[in-house]
Amino acid sequence: MPVLPNMITSALMLILPWPLFIVGLVVGIGADRHARLMRSLTMGAAWFALACAALAAGTYALGLTQSKTYFGIHLPGGLGLLAVSVDVNGLTLLMLVLVALVGMIVVRYSYTYLDGDAHEGRFHRWLALTLGAFLMLISAGNMWGFLIVWTVTSLCLHKLLAFYRDRPVAVLAARKKYLLHRISDASLFTAFVLIARTLHTSQFAHLASALAGTHGQLPASLQMASGLIVVSAVLKSAQFPFHGWLIQVMEAPTPVSALLHAGIIYTGAFLLLRTVPIISRVGWAGDALILAGLVSIAAAALMMMTATNIKGSLAYSTCAQMGFVVMECGMGLYSLALLHIVSHSVYKAHAFLSSGSVVDNFRGPALPPVPRAPTTWKALASLAIAAPAVIGTAAIFGIPLFQQAALIVMGLILTVAISQLLLQSLNAAKFGEMRLLGTVASLSVLIATAYFGLDALFTGLFDAVLPTAPASADVARDGLLGLVTLVFVGLLLVQQMLPRLLRHPFWQALYVHLYNDLYIDMLFTRLVRRFGPRDNADVVPSESEDQLWEVTS
Repeated sequence: MPVLPNMITSALMLILPWPLFIVGLVVGIGADRHARLMRSLTMGAAWFALACAALAAGTYALGLTQSKTYFGIHLPGGLGLLAVSVDVNGLTLLMLVLVALVGMIVVRYSYTYLDGDAHEGRFHRWLALTLGAFLMLISAGNMWGFLIVWTVTSLCLHKLLAFYRDRPVAVLAARKKYLLHRISDASLFTAFVLIARTLHTSQFAHLASALAGTHGQLPASLQMASGLIVVSAVLKSAQFPFHGWLIQVMEAPTPVSALLHAGIIYTGAFLLLRTVPIISRVGWAGDALILAGLVSIAAAALMMMTATNIKGSLAYSTCAQMGFVVMECGMGLYSLALLHIVSHSVYKAHAFLSSGSVVDNFRGPALPPVPRAPTTWKALASLAIAAPAVIGTAAIFGIPLFQQAALIVMGLILTVAISQLLLQSLNAAKFGEMRLLGTVASLSVLIATAYFGLDALFTGLFDAVLPTAPASADVARDGLLGLVTLVFVGLLLVQQMLPRLLRHPFWQALYVHLYNDLYIDMLFTRLVRRFGPRDNADVVPSESEDQLWEVTS
């Protein structure tokens, strides 16, 4: 097939974000003076991006898949090429379609949400720039180009998070994010320097081939680069104890929360997926990701139980779900992590954009009856039933228990969690014991079948860019899987026993500490107020630390 038709997909991916940039950079000058024009052009640019993403996916399916480097400059010091290049593969195209769809929905929601606001034009300007930079980040094939738009996306997002400059909590949260993301940028820059100087390439697509000749343990420089990538990804993903800003930016406009939680928060996980050839070869980096994700899951799940507002609960949920994605990457379940990103993005966009309608449920003369949650023994029975159902379903799909233990453990967690949610919606309190157990068994088989089926589908679709999980042969890794299982069972029991636990002084005190994020964010708040960035746009009114902490709590 001729070269020119093969470049159609890469050309579509290249031009996709530029109308958003043009709207933000050119039309956005004096945006508040022509707000209606700004929102209309932003809407048009978002629709253009979605159309290009869909066309690119279609041409990719037809085999028009050649990646392309359009412009490049050789950097000194063995840093490789700074290039404008596009990587055409299943990962980048799926993420482009996902983000373009979520972005269009957010822009459409903002069309009426900000109507009449004094700074409506400025909002649409920074929304266009943020969305354009994020779309460019996804398709970037060059590490240095990726780093530039990685930073630009964060800086533009900062303007949206601090959009209401008279809200001290929102501005302070934006500062926290700003400081953590600059540390993440420095960590990623150092990692890319080490990779480029060691492998003599700055293209993501060439990492696997550059490592093809290395056997056994990677050089110390690449191991250090892996550790720095882990640090950068954990900071970007708002993992515990660096999660406080994610909870407090809820004072930003709802469309910003939706774009953040349904899209931009995945930049850390996307970095891990782009650098899989290196990360997957460093065992301790995977172990660090598992531990970081597990700690975040446990902390966020417990803190979410103390949340008193819907958006706060959604923010803790995002922190926990990102912990799952990070943990899945550490386990080598890269296709599963991608599936998790897609499903969670769609859910979280809907959850945030519909969060305001929750009050509709309480407009009647009386509160609707709340189904009684299953008792502790029923939760344990569900676990006992789900385990053989998951193992049996895995055997049907040809997944060996001991070689793919990580995949089966994650399947067990998902099966029990979803079955518990479905049982609550079915009002399990009215079920007889035998009927309840039969329902749990049926749900477990159904959920496990969907889980392993979707995992097989994503593994087949993305095997060219995402490797399959290695066989479990490490005692330390098996120990981590056991720890993951124990933590999950512990969280399940705490959730079921919470009303009874809160009768005891110890758990009452712990509840208060969890409500205050274990006071870790208070220390970071003081640090940021003392050393964080300050400018004319982001000035927190002077007030005592105690007053500020009372607000942020």
